Amino acid sequence: MPSFGLIGRKLGHSFSKEYFETKFDELNLTDHSYNLFELDDIDEIEKILKLKPKGLNVTVPYKEEIIPYLDRLDDSASKVGAVNVISLEKNAFVGYNSDFYGFKTSLQHWLSNTTLKALVLGTGGASKAVIAALDDLGIESVFISRQSGENRLTYSQVTFDTIEQHRLIINTTPLGMYPEVNESPDIPYNSLTTQHYLYDLVYNPEKTVFLKKGEAKGAQVKNGLQMLHLQAEKSWEIWNG
Repeated sequence: MPSFGLIGRKLGHSFSKEYFETKFDELNLTDHSYNLFELDDIDEIEKILKLKPKGLNVTVPYKEEIIPYLDRLDDSASKVGAVNVISLEKNAFVGYNSDFYGFKTSLQHWLSNTTLKALVLGTGGASKAVIAALDDLGIESVFISRQSGENRLTYSQVTFDTIEQHRLIINTTPLGMYPEVNESPDIPYNSLTTQHYLYDLVYNPEKTVFLKKGEAKGAQVKNGLQMLHLQAEKSWEIWNG
């Protein structure tokens, strides 16, 4: 019986189980199952891997922490430095990254102007896929984080000029995600204009406070639902060779 699942810390918001169970129904794959595995610590993954699932999705906060538990990485995961898809292949667990494909494709569908500079809010596993995709598209980007570093600003360092020069702003943090729907990244929203584009990887709620604040200033906004569908389909493609 082919089994699949999602690993993460809090999965009450997850869209994956319903998505794949619907796919199994549509394809009449009555012997397939998709389960949610909430792990308090990444070490708990060992008992999941012992079950030999055919495929797993990986979400926050384990996209980087999962890597040492895998037998090898596909080029997509090596390039990004994070894993969100695991496939069992010839008794070996192989890590892939479909976030890169999902984000890049959805951004290309939405954004015609690739001469923009981007701010990437957050430095977790999802942000790495976003940065890799932006690099691939030739879009210059800067990380915004709670800690300073190379090619990285802190939220307190984001000024009017920073916002003016970077007209594509991408939220890769879980801020604003259900159930903490009133939260948003701490940036100067008053600096936004009709020339800005705000992309939120969060898809639940459909319109986060981050997007609402952008929309109030006339910015173009997009949530992460299309990216999610694209990366989920890529996961299915990976699992089925």
